Amino acid sequence: MIFPENIGPHLSLDETCLSHGELYTILTNKAAKGKKKSIVAILKGTQSETLIPLIEKIPWRLRKGVQEITLDLAGNMSLIVKRCFPHAKMVIDRFHVQQLATEALQEIRIHHRWQAIEVDNQAIEEARRNKKAYVPELLSNGETLKQLLARSRHLLYKAEHNWTFEQKNRADILFLKYPDLRKAHDLSQKLSWIYNNTQNKIYAMTRLAKWHEAVAQSGFKTFNTISRTIELNYKRILNYFDNRSTNASAESFNAKIKAFRAQYRGVTDVNFFLFRLTKLFA
Repeated sequence: MIFPENIGPHLSLDETCLSHGELYTILTNKAAKGKKKSIVAILKGTQSETLIPLIEKIPWRLRKGVQEITLDLAGNMSLIVKRCFPHAKMVIDRFHVQQLATEALQEIRIHHRWQAIEVDNQAIEEARRNKKAYVPELLSNGETLKQLLARSRHLLYKAEHNWTFEQKNRADILFLKYPDLRKAHDLSQKLSWIYNNTQNKIYAMTRLAKWHEAVAQSGFKTFNTISRTIELNYKRILNYFDNRSTNASAESFNAKIKAFRAQYRGVTDVNFFLFRLTKLFA
């Protein structure tokens, strides 16, 4: 479903799931702010070779006027923009980059949690063999090591100044037990700090170079993977600092679709659902 009349100079490209894991690619106009005339195109699937001929049905005189498109790190999305909107500047969404860092941090926490569970299981088995009651060791905040690692999930997403008193107390114990989590949390927060406190590409490039150096010295395999990902996509990542454009409008539109879907308790007829969606937002 294509609506050429809704195209504008600033677009967002993203994918969403309507029902049963079926993915659709949605092109939206930022200027519409998630209201009428937001949808430029809704296309079934995510494969670039299928989608490119469909988007090319939009007249060239309209496509060449697109100045900027925000998208995620998916290679198929980049290829679509490159082929269909060659004059548009690609901006990789900052939140997708930051999400990689937080996922790498959480992976380290989960690794420690599985180790703590295994140690706890061995202690229980040992107590049974010796016919003794197993009493888990409690930390200073009254939590076991397993509970500490499980309950630290949310505080690791946040900056230190946003922690509650209980979270700060939990973080102090966590970082004392696992210094690598403190180091990984610092790396994740430094990446966010670069996005929040840098005004232009030159400073951003310098600060990212220092961040890459810190990652290399940390020895974290997952963070090294993120570092290489940033290096391979650095031009499109640095484009963010021109207008500070994000894919938030596309994510917000996805949230509206999910709310619309939940209101009608799922999607039984996809075609009719798309018809109603486009009547509201196209």
